[in-house]
Amino acid sequence: MFHLNLKYLRHRRQLSQQLLAEELGIPRTTYSEYEKGNTEPNLRLLTRMSELFTISLDQLIREDVSLESLEVFKDNNLRILAMTMDGNGHNNIELVETKAEAGYMNGMSDPEYISDLPKISFPSMKSGRYRAFEIRGDSMLPLESGSIVICKYVEKLTEIKSGKTYIVITHKDGVVYKRLQTLKDEARIIAISDNELFTPYSIEYADIQELWSYHAHIGFNDVKNTQDNLLEDKINDIQRKVSELHKAKIGN
Repeated sequence: MFHLNLKYLRHRRQLSQQLLAEELGIPRTTYSEYEKGNTEPNLRLLTRMSELFTISLDQLIREDVSLESLEVFKDNNLRILAMTMDGNGHNNIELVETKAEAGYMNGMSDPEYISDLPKISFPSMKSGRYRAFEIRGDSMLPLESGSIVICKYVEKLTEIKSGKTYIVITHKDGVVYKRLQTLKDEARIIAISDNELFTPYSIEYADIQELWSYHAHIGFNDVKNTQDNLLEDKINDIQRKVSELHKAKIGN
């Protein structure tokens, strides 16, 4: 693990190869060979590196120190949430793109998988357990397909608030973005689309793998145009239903 650890530790300190080589008192070309794994330093230089990065020799040589940036949470239902942290100890916001949803279903509890996801950050969001999801389809219009929804992790299903929107992850339906309705004394919820053309459906608590509450979103289209298109779709749907009723009446 030495050459991989060396590269990771240098990036964490935000140092160039030249600056680190100068701190170690060696040529940059020699240091570069260490990161490539083509050669190894002597014990004296290894000791100097461990002191510089405040890490033991054993960790430097044998362990994958990049995993130290991972934080794992467990809620009362023993679900595991793996998250990454930046160099300042703040949680990153990992982005789950639509094309990555299948992989996310299998790797959501795997720290190494989570660490490989793209990351976005906002200066105003320094703490909290957030994740971003790309949504597809028109079930939640006027939120356009392709929008990115930034959500906060929900630890307990009892925290669900009726009428609020959530990213719900189940093995049956995958990653969906819906408005939820709780049912008194029932271990299930109703998932509702903001687009009335989509029928609400039930989700059992036991089927929920992860739950994320809406915090903010990033859109890439003109909202007014989206709303106009949604209104046009509703008018067309009404006209279609009226036409069907009219034909049925004539038929009778």
